[in-house]
Amino acid sequence: MVIEAARAKINLALHVTGQRADGYHLLDSLVTFADFGDELAIRPSAQDRFEITGRFAETLSADADNLVTRARDGLRGLAEELGYETCPVDITLTKSLPLSSGIGGGSADAAATLRGLMRLWNLDVPRDRLARLCLSLGADVPMCLESSPLIARGIGEDIEPLATLPSFFILLVNPLKPVSTPQIFRLLTSKTNRPLPPFDPAQSDWLDYLAGLRNDLQEPAQRLLSDIGECLQQLEESGAKVCRMSGSGATCFGLYRDEMALERAALTLEQAKPQWYVRAGRTLEGNAS
Repeated sequence: MVIEAARAKINLALHVTGQRADGYHLLDSLVTFADFGDELAIRPSAQDRFEITGRFAETLSADADNLVTRARDGLRGLAEELGYETCPVDITLTKSLPLSSGIGGGSADAAATLRGLMRLWNLDVPRDRLARLCLSLGADVPMCLESSPLIARGIGEDIEPLATLPSFFILLVNPLKPVSTPQIFRLLTSKTNRPLPPFDPAQSDWLDYLAGLRNDLQEPAQRLLSDIGECLQQLEESGAKVCRMSGSGATCFGLYRDEMALERAALTLEQAKPQWYVRAGRTLEGNAS
């Protein structure tokens, strides 16, 4: 059996820098991953089987179109094209991340499926073929396949590993209310914003640098869902040094200087907002596996 982590993706910053003729938006995003998320267990089986367990299992149907089964079928087709034999698999997804929440849950699940099946089936897939498969599954899947700190440009496919990014104490909060990503992009007032500035270690530390960045989707998302503003206010009042929305929301994060401040904030928000998703942890360092 292969166990594969599908870590939560965190957009520490997301700058919208343009829009292609086909409608896709161009991004410049600083991305890291949490040390928690969903988990996939994959084992050989007599026939393909897919099961979902965990806190948010009821929000997905194992019988409906799903990124996990699409990733499985896409990789199997690619493997057969390359002359590999593949066996049927039993996949169990433990769904611990809320759906459609800006932290790459479905994309992380698809990427973890690809990583796990490549191990189980012992595949050596050319990087360009794998990249095309990832992008066909979703713009976030290529970065989730890396699952380590990076800068993503283009529509998410142009990836630059970020070996220097340190680990942060992070708190995620989500009001467990959906927001529409297409509608958020339609509400953008400017689609040609400045890209990420370079980090200068002589001028600031990482938290100071991150505080000066932004998520261009945050303001239109707050117009659609006022709870996002409340999440950010709660995080700021809890002592977070950086507060921001991740992706297209509605998950927001706070970064803290030390573990004690993180634990205190997590306890405060869990007690104040028991109906919210609240999760504390660490982010991965650059080059972490």
